[in-house]
Amino acid sequence: PDLLPTCNGETTTMSFLQDVVDILLQYVVKSFDRSTKVIDFHYPNELLQEYNWELADQPQTLEEILLNCRTTLKYAIKTGHPRYFNQLSTGLDMVGLAADWLTSAANTNMFTYEIAPVFVLLEYVTLRKMREMVGWPGGCGDGIFSPGGAISNMYAMLIARFKMFPEVKEKGMAAIPRLVAFTSEHSHFSVKKGAAALGIGTDSVILIRCDERGKMIPSDLERRIVEAKQKGFVPFLVSATAGTTVYGAFDPLIAIADICKKYKIWMHVDGAWGGGLLMSRKHKWKLNGIERANSVTWNPHKMMGVPLQCSALLVREEGLMQSCNQMHASYLFQQDKHYDLSYDTGDKALQCGRHVDVFKLWLMWRAKGTTGFEAQIDKCLELAEYLYNKIKNREGYEMVFDGKPQHTNVCFWYVPPSLRGMEDSEERTSRLMKVAPVIKARMMEYGTTMVSYQPLGDKVNFFRMVISNPAATHQDIDFLIDEIERLGQDL
Repeated sequence: PDLLPTCNGETTTMSFLQDVVDILLQYVVKSFDRSTKVIDFHYPNELLQEYNWELADQPQTLEEILLNCRTTLKYAIKTGHPRYFNQLSTGLDMVGLAADWLTSAANTNMFTYEIAPVFVLLEYVTLRKMREMVGWPGGCGDGIFSPGGAISNMYAMLIARFKMFPEVKEKGMAAIPRLVAFTSEHSHFSVKKGAAALGIGTDSVILIRCDERGKMIPSDLERRIVEAKQKGFVPFLVSATAGTTVYGAFDPLIAIADICKKYKIWMHVDGAWGGGLLMSRKHKWKLNGIERANSVTWNPHKMMGVPLQCSALLVREEGLMQSCNQMHASYLFQQDKHYDLSYDTGDKALQCGRHVDVFKLWLMWRAKGTTGFEAQIDKCLELAEYLYNKIKNREGYEMVFDGKPQHTNVCFWYVPPSLRGMEDSEERTSRLMKVAPVIKARMMEYGTTMVSYQPLGDKVNFFRMVISNPAATHQDIDFLIDEIERLGQDL
């Protein structure tokens, strides 16, 4: 009530915002303090009952508003904490945070140069640089920042379909043959989700077998393409994965590119998780062949530690996104503006309103340089290798697959003492299934650390440890191992 834009609201506003910043800065410092909890866990009904979250007709005082801010952060998961390993996006980058604050203050929309001049140009520059790193000559092509890898993957599917059957834009799916897409059995669920959303249908996504390390088997891909063609279906897209969600596997892109070329199919690479490795001279060989893709998803908000959200779709052919998605809305994209209209990016997007996601990435890139990102990524991969080397022969640990991990995903079972002597049996399997969920629940109750677990195929619940936070150290890895053993000894 007393804040700007009320008259004389300036002093109140400044002290209110100063208070908010103080709350935020305390939280930032706490995030890196290993003696603080990663999470102050409460069950949903407890949290609902403990505070009054309801919206009222009457305004609250600014003191109460500040209290709301404190409470919200009190129960927030500290995703920047060096011992938070739960998701692919972790860490808290100071320059990225500053950029996010600036973006919010500027509060503009990405659809035209008219209202987001600098941001639109930064998107242009940054996407071109990313395409250059993919290996397309001179960074040629097109692209867009979208709200997450799932949407980026859906864009790829949309554009691939349009490239093969442009009439689908006006006439819809009824006017074209039955399409099929191919992706590995370890690929991200967003490929099927995109097919469902675009009216292609999840049954039209054919899952290709993986080897024991989780990589797509090219001979199986070719076999399934031939099979689909014999049934009269039209293969229109292969989505290869560079860094699978669970195993962190890299599909053999060169072999897949050869097959896509042979059968004239759009090749997409979902590098949402593994794309960051393009920044590293030591590790980018894992993406050899990506330059042959027609489109690439790359999420800087994962391996590169850019604050959420920041996901890029890169497309090799220029102009395709525009013709696929444009609707010529005359109140936004007037053709008689006084500047170069090619900078009005809004008509190639699916969204109308689009958040400014590029500034965080651009500012961090300026602050670190490519070499800074490289050092950060190399460090995370080195930590994963350290963890792997530490547990591969350690009593009570079993690796889910042989060999050192290609990315920072380390997948393992913790086998409590009570199960160590047992031979393989249904009883052992069903007991092992319950171990990871209990340890995870205890981690959250104590608030000490967080690691993800899941079953996969015929494998019962195992831990998937991922590292993308440059603040993590060898001591944090040691701590994690000790903590798993402490919490699982009695199971």
